[in-house]
Amino acid sequence: MWRNIASNFLTLAIVLLVALAGLIAWGKSEFSGPGPSEVAQCVQIAPGASLNAVSNRLAEQGAISNAYIFRAGADYLGKSRDLKFGSFLMQPNASMEQIVDTVTAGGPSTCGTEVLIRVGVRENTVLLRDMNPETGAYEEMARYVPGVEDRPQTIADAEEQADVRLSLVMAEGVTSWQVVEALKAASFLTGDIGETPAEGSLAPDTYLLRKGADRSAILADMAKRQADILAAEWEARPFGLPYDNPQEALIMASIVEKETGIAGERPQVASVFVNRLRQGMRLQTDPTVIYGVTNGQGILDRGLRRSELNAETPYNTYRIDGLPPTPIANPGRAAINAALNPDQTDYIYFVADGSGGHQFSRTLDEHNAAVARWREIERARGLPTDSPVQTDE
Repeated sequence: MWRNIASNFLTLAIVLLVALAGLIAWGKSEFSGPGPSEVAQCVQIAPGASLNAVSNRLAEQGAISNAYIFRAGADYLGKSRDLKFGSFLMQPNASMEQIVDTVTAGGPSTCGTEVLIRVGVRENTVLLRDMNPETGAYEEMARYVPGVEDRPQTIADAEEQADVRLSLVMAEGVTSWQVVEALKAASFLTGDIGETPAEGSLAPDTYLLRKGADRSAILADMAKRQADILAAEWEARPFGLPYDNPQEALIMASIVEKETGIAGERPQVASVFVNRLRQGMRLQTDPTVIYGVTNGQGILDRGLRRSELNAETPYNTYRIDGLPPTPIANPGRAAINAALNPDQTDYIYFVADGSGGHQFSRTLDEHNAAVARWREIERARGLPTDSPVQTDE
């Protein structure tokens, strides 16, 4: 009996040792093998940063595949306490071992030059930035607006550099057309873009690019990120919201995104529109009407005309019941979360309050008083006072 027990124990010990050896071998391979990032990445180490924080950030950036293996490897090499402050450029597919060596060796910041494409609500801009070795921060060297200004030679030259960092920042609330136009203007990218992606389907985020990358593949990545965000937020939604499917929530999120630039107001704005849907009231929101006029191709840059407010169009929420047929912009995660987690309020009106935010009201009388105050502010500022506001019909 004891011989069988000993034999079984020995067998189990051998199996565990083999498994452990295999795990160690895999970890060493992950640590020293090519990294997952296909683009150059800038790793920024703040003064006093911990190895845990740095490894987690590297994993979030996609520079390493496993934060635990990175920390274990740094500890094995005796470098876990040797992090140096600075900004360091990691070449494509840099291994964890190479990254550890770089961020613990110190020396001057090496992130160097970055060409940054900013997709903004009002316009797209391309910036040339250079790393200040003393502060570890980027400083702007040149910029231009594609389609409006000629590309400066300094930016053209920078795009040809082998170690240039290329990135795109997509702001919350931009339209799919604006994103497509930005990608078309990037001469270092390749591939034609067929149809403009569905409005609302692209995730506002920062995207690292590489020379020769296919534009359609970049759009596909943006779409996947947005689909993942929407699916996660929809899955966690509370019961009783007036949406039949995730697409309707995305439409609402885009309206919320365009109605306020103040992050803390998003759940309140969402509550107004959710309350209106529940009560069978029209949404009466200007951004949807504007989208019907511009089709998402640029900004209106003027007030809405009375004829546009009276027009029977699919996006005129002064004339249609319920939601418009599609989103009117690409909302960020915070707006999607607000649409699916609105504040519990009795508000059914809101109007600008002169501070950049809004005054929310429960009754038409309260709302009319808030509108009157806003009109006084407009007159005091010399602004036109005939712009439409939400009213009950």
